[in-house]
Amino acid sequence: MNWALLSVFIPTFFFVSITPGMCMTLALGLGMSVGYKRALWMMAGEVVGVALVAIAAVLGIAAVMLNYPWLFVAFKAIGASYLFYLGIQMWLSKGKLALSSETTEVPVGKNWDLVVQGFVTAIANPKGWAFMVSLLPPFIDNSKPLTIQLVLLVSIIMVSEFICMTLYATGGKGLKRVLGHSKNVRFMNRISGTLMMGVGVWLFVS
Repeated sequence: MNWALLSVFIPTFFFVSITPGMCMTLALGLGMSVGYKRALWMMAGEVVGVALVAIAAVLGIAAVMLNYPWLFVAFKAIGASYLFYLGIQMWLSKGKLALSSETTEVPVGKNWDLVVQGFVTAIANPKGWAFMVSLLPPFIDNSKPLTIQLVLLVSIIMVSEFICMTLYATGGKGLKRVLGHSKNVRFMNRISGTLMMGVGVWLFVS
């Protein structure tokens, strides 16, 4: 691995990751609604999705997506609709992710739903694809084995995304502690729901 390129790649990708975006907004909203520990399920789905996008970008699979844009648009529309629906449910203080007036804790529900949210948001984000296609190739050294470089770069990407989402999710958890009284439950649900709906709209129009 070219260590000079790696020393540039790490701060570059971390700066891009920490910038507010769909996944970071989702982490913030879930940190408020379900707390950091359960938001980890969404984060797990997101880092896997980002890793697949990165690998696809390097292997040229992104070209297939560009040649058949209707597949990408359809998947993006489904993912956006799902997130928007969850946002509406939270805004109305309904659904598995909403807090109830009796307690500020969210029922356990299905963690798989959170994994799917993170994965879909990462995979269906066109800006993520564009970023990976434009960023990763320049950091690949053609004179060295591709597999080792790809594993290292994808590992850095996953760790960076996880750290940044942790910062956003813990920030959301902090807001939950401040506002987590029974009289503020509906307000918290509406903030989380609005963030969730915003991610859905953002995904659909991007």
